Amino acid sequence: MRILKITLLIVSSFTAMGSYAASFDCARAVTVTEHKICNQLGLNDADVKMATSYNILKRLVPMGTRSVIQDEQVKWLRLRDQCRDNLRCLNDVYAMRQQRIDLYLQQIYQRGPY
Repeated sequence: MRILKITLLIVSSFTAMGSYAASFDCARAVTVTEHKICNQLGLNDADVKMATSYNILKRLVPMGTRSVIQDEQVKWLRLRDQCRDNLRCLNDVYAMRQQRIDLYLQQIYQRGPY
């Protein structure tokens, strides 16, 4: 009985982990793009990395710059959603956004030390 409980706990934890991407709950995915991101491990990983980097960046910049970065993110999300389920397009837009966020982070790093 104890082994069954442990097995169920492990399986349920993997199931819960698999239903989330970084920026949204895959169980509530609505758009074709969101479903594609949830179903493609590489896109899911890109989403995790981009969302994490974006959230770090938002905390490192002053409020004026933060609003610019948030506006860019909204525009980028619209661009991403235009890809629909085109894997190549999605990979390209994620790479482009990650590159932009990394550039911001590099500029902050160069102003250091903190």
